[in-house]
Amino acid sequence: MQIILASASPRRREILKQYNIDFIIDVSDVDESHPRMSPDNLVKELSLRKATAVAKKHPNDIVIGADTVVSIDGEILEKPRDDEDAFAMINRIQGGRHQVYTGVTIISLDSTVTLAEKTDVYVKPLTREEIRDYIRTGEGRDKAGSYAIQGMFGKYIDRYDGDYENVVGLPGKRVISEINKIRE
Repeated sequence: MQIILASASPRRREILKQYNIDFIIDVSDVDESHPRMSPDNLVKELSLRKATAVAKKHPNDIVIGADTVVSIDGEILEKPRDDEDAFAMINRIQGGRHQVYTGVTIISLDSTVTLAEKTDVYVKPLTREEIRDYIRTGEGRDKAGSYAIQGMFGKYIDRYDGDYENVVGLPGKRVISEINKIRE
């Protein structure tokens, strides 16, 4: 049984490699449009769609699908459309607390497990210029909430409650635990 990662995310690849997991990548091309739903249900739904699409091509393997969103006061902040959108997102999360949700679905021949992990992230107060300077780096362009905790934005993080890897894009320990259960 091979492990298939249904994601193009370099961050998810790095996390799995840290756990010495051998895997191949087969990116799903599912529609990620969605009805309005809670962040935890949304990431579970999208991870299930991604994993299911790829599992059809790999029925005898273990397939991992994942999706991450940032949420503040129930509003989902996805990837920014442009720099103006990025500014609005970072301005919204600065000086307070928001949540990062990652949904993971793991499909094997005998089972389907779907879970959602939540981490509370606290961002220091930022000036408008600090926000503009960060946006100019381009680091947050392809990231939910318009930032990367593992990158330059890390200096603006006051603290987090929960799994750091979840904020990066994949709750590694939890995923490995589920894979080990399947392999037993």
